[in-house]
Amino acid sequence: MSAVLIACGGTGGHLAPGISIAEELQDRGHSAILIVSRKQVDSALIRKYDHLQFYRAPGRAFSGGLTSRLLALLDVLSGLFFSIKLIRKHQPVSVLLFGGFLSLGLGLAARIHGVSVVVHEANCRPGRAVRILKSLASRIYLPEGVSLPVSPDRIRYYGYPVRREIKPCSKEIAREKLGMKTSGKLLVIIGGSQGAEALNQWVQEEFKQLASAGVSVYCVAGIGKVIEEEILCPGPDGKKIRARFVAFTDQMAEVLSAADIVISRAGAGAIAEMIRCRTPAILIPYPHAADQHQLANAELHEKQGGGIVLAEEEMDSLLERTLRLIQDDSRLAEFEVVLEQLNETDVAGRMVDDILLAGGKQKMEVASS
Repeated sequence: MSAVLIACGGTGGHLAPGISIAEELQDRGHSAILIVSRKQVDSALIRKYDHLQFYRAPGRAFSGGLTSRLLALLDVLSGLFFSIKLIRKHQPVSVLLFGGFLSLGLGLAARIHGVSVVVHEANCRPGRAVRILKSLASRIYLPEGVSLPVSPDRIRYYGYPVRREIKPCSKEIAREKLGMKTSGKLLVIIGGSQGAEALNQWVQEEFKQLASAGVSVYCVAGIGKVIEEEILCPGPDGKKIRARFVAFTDQMAEVLSAADIVISRAGAGAIAEMIRCRTPAILIPYPHAADQHQLANAELHEKQGGGIVLAEEEMDSLLERTLRLIQDDSRLAEFEVVLEQLNETDVAGRMVDDILLAGGKQKMEVASS
């Protein structure tokens, strides 16, 4: 049995694929230890995975003013010593890093101990942590078409490992599980694991207009971003149309399957889950994302035919575009065909095969040196 340490906390886009890989390793009889942050979003997401082993590590994003950046550097040192202890305890064959502030300490600790380092970048523009760690990695997993200045034999284009529970189901079943029983159109709003105040505010301002067109709304607003509530407004036939606001959900497969369309930020994980559930999207990239990676993700998704991109500064046209798209059944069907073609299967299986292979080679090289 081999052990793999996985640094994957901080955002849902890092944590969700870490869980996918951990479950694949566990199914094969291996040990997977996930390192997550102390942020509230991580605590909320891991609640349902009590069959997996988690450690909460110190760390914070390298951003803000001088004081914040100095504190982040101190956290990297704390994370390094934390990771050294874990490596000595679990003796992993590999460490898998999904980017973000938790990856630096574990990557450095693995290098010190001669443990294989593998890195996964989900976004179309590699983040700062991945750019720093690329020289340490024996494997780097990238989206198709993305490159880094490293030897090509270290790069793999395997895609995004979506959690196995994210599977499409019928709209009727999904809506029943969410308590959103409606035969009409349903719009889903997702602001990512951190929430998106601009999208939440838009729903609250425009729901009367959406309701008058017969469109119900399910809004995943983000932890701490909204009071969970339901709003009722009259629909075109006099019946009440509902908008439900929730802070967080662990039923993402049902949420996406229930939707006729989704309005969302453009994190790589969110897009991968939309593809898996065949959900057409209007993507509104977070305008302050590092290196404009969300814009790059959204533009690729639009180019591939899976959705539409709209800049946040153009949201005054969002209501019109939403109503036009959600009522156009033929165009929605075209999107769903494309999304079916974009869906990648067994990404976790291929990654695990390769991670264990890389770890075995590294062990042999260390033993022979």
